[in-house]
Amino acid sequence: MSAAAATPADAAAPGKKGKKKLIIIVLIALAVLLGAGAGGLIYMKKKAAAEAEAEADSEDGAPAKAHAAKSTSKADLKHPPTFLPLDPFVVNLADKESDRYAQIGITLEVEDAKIAEQMKAYMPALRNGVLMLLAHKTSRELLERAGKEQLAAEVQREAARAIGLEVADPEAEAEGEQVKDNKAEAKPPAKSKAKKKALPPNPIQRVHFSNFIIQ
Repeated sequence: MSAAAATPADAAAPGKKGKKKLIIIVLIALAVLLGAGAGGLIYMKKKAAAEAEAEADSEDGAPAKAHAAKSTSKADLKHPPTFLPLDPFVVNLADKESDRYAQIGITLEVEDAKIAEQMKAYMPALRNGVLMLLAHKTSRELLERAGKEQLAAEVQREAARAIGLEVADPEAEAEGEQVKDNKAEAKPPAKSKAKKKALPPNPIQRVHFSNFIIQ
């Protein structure tokens, strides 16, 4: 027999090697597929968890976000407020140590143009009420920010009274509640009485100072 002749074992060897390579390739492919599947599953779980967390945050933070949007919203340019400027006031103040006077410009911000027109008809009474308020102020009171804010609140109420409106006085109501609380602590509760009729809101919404000079 020639040495070059192939034996059955030698003939089967290439087939075995080919099968072994095929098995290795199949195993590698399965490992890749399993890894990709596991990676995809992990990604989907993370994505679902992130979406659930974002939804929970949006529900919890909805009121705060709405409040922030409301507080930072711009003025409605389509419906601007109605302003009623008054002629400047020049009045002697109530200082006892020296003669002091104030020159003050006031602009009223009112509910609508109808109220502004109505107030023009009562302007003499309105100006008289404001002058009476100013005449009882001292320069020391008006130089403080708190004094200016107090004056603005008083002018706001006086302007409403000048046109015959009775509006709620927040400061008087607060003082009245305090007195009631003190009386309730000192005396036994009395029979309930009918509540007073609620007063309408003030149509004079704000008081703006356009000029404020004290000399």
